[in-house]
Amino acid sequence: MQLRYGFRTYPSAGQCASLARSFGCARVVFNDALRVREDTRVAGLPFVTSAELSKRLTASKKTPERAWLGEVSSVILQQSLRDLDTAYRNFFDGIKGKRPKTGPPRFKSRRDNRQAIRFTANAGWRITDGGKLRLPKIGDVRVKWSRSLPSVPSTVTVVKDAAGRYFASFVVETDPAADLELMPEADATVGIDLGLTHFAVLSDGRKIDGPRFLRRAEKKLKRAQQALSRKAKGSKNRDKARVKVARAHGRVADARREFHHRLSTELIRENQAVAVEDLAVKGLARTRMAKSVYDAGWSAFVTMLEYKAGRYGRAFQRIGRFEPTSQVCSNCGVKDGPKPLGIRVWTCGACGTVLDRDINAAVNVAKAAGLAASACGAQVGPERVPAQRGEAGTHPEPRPTTAGQTGIALL
Repeated sequence: MQLRYGFRTYPSAGQCASLARSFGCARVVFNDALRVREDTRVAGLPFVTSAELSKRLTASKKTPERAWLGEVSSVILQQSLRDLDTAYRNFFDGIKGKRPKTGPPRFKSRRDNRQAIRFTANAGWRITDGGKLRLPKIGDVRVKWSRSLPSVPSTVTVVKDAAGRYFASFVVETDPAADLELMPEADATVGIDLGLTHFAVLSDGRKIDGPRFLRRAEKKLKRAQQALSRKAKGSKNRDKARVKVARAHGRVADARREFHHRLSTELIRENQAVAVEDLAVKGLARTRMAKSVYDAGWSAFVTMLEYKAGRYGRAFQRIGRFEPTSQVCSNCGVKDGPKPLGIRVWTCGACGTVLDRDINAAVNVAKAAGLAASACGAQVGPERVPAQRGEAGTHPEPRPTTAGQTGIALL
């Protein structure tokens, strides 16, 4: 089972300069390789293979124009070529229907919100006896260890976010059987109905309020954004204001992620089987409730539930989004038809039971997933869980090609 552990790092000023150089070199190699493939596609020539790109990279490092590529570790440059291959593979698999559709690879920019480089085992990086992260041609970087790694990591990705914070993300291989011992077997099962008034309503009657992190921070974010808009473009004060805006958004995202982790871990710990409804988040995000939908972060929460269930041997099920959970009486099973959102409590016309709309939906979610009975018969076998966070790959948002990215064909 692959797991990813992320830790905050605090590089020195010199190490920040070395990391910036590494980010730039990896970005240039990615853009050069993408330009070569785009030029061959336009010319109608065969697709340039990864081996050919690697040869061109080696040759370009011997030219005066690209000699500075030798100042960084060669491993991160090769990883940039692999990231480009992964981006193309995801794009073609999306066209073939093997995975959700993604856009074609795009050129990277030094102004991207996220910069990342990846070191594999053959790069010679290691964790020192003093607890620092030793990276080739960068040095010993101080790491804030919040917990210990379960095994020796296979790769480490150094990430710089929009707020100027640095993180080290480790991929480790763990034994699923060892993880299952950490969480004893539970007797309860739960169905979850996600919403906006309450973030989650459970089939056992509990209602968990939505923290609404973005709504609570709107005033502070508005002031920071106004201060940014008043700064002259290209000035140092504008860069400082941009960092303040990014840090404010980062605090909101961190608080939301912490809430999701705490709640998902609690639900997985207390229940042997968990069921949720497959929500059409993209469709809801096109309505007037878009900001509240994004603030809730349902997709991230459900993803956490799914991989934690696989890691700890719990059963996890998604039911179809067209299941009429709000129209069926959970007591007698009679379908009473759709109801306006303003009706939160209703009485079943068949059995006379007074039903809370959200709790009734959560109970129907559990029943639709077959969790109404005892969890003793539930399938709790562990599943293979991939590492969760994407690494230094392409970005989904399109960006036009800049003047500095055109005509690069030195690889």
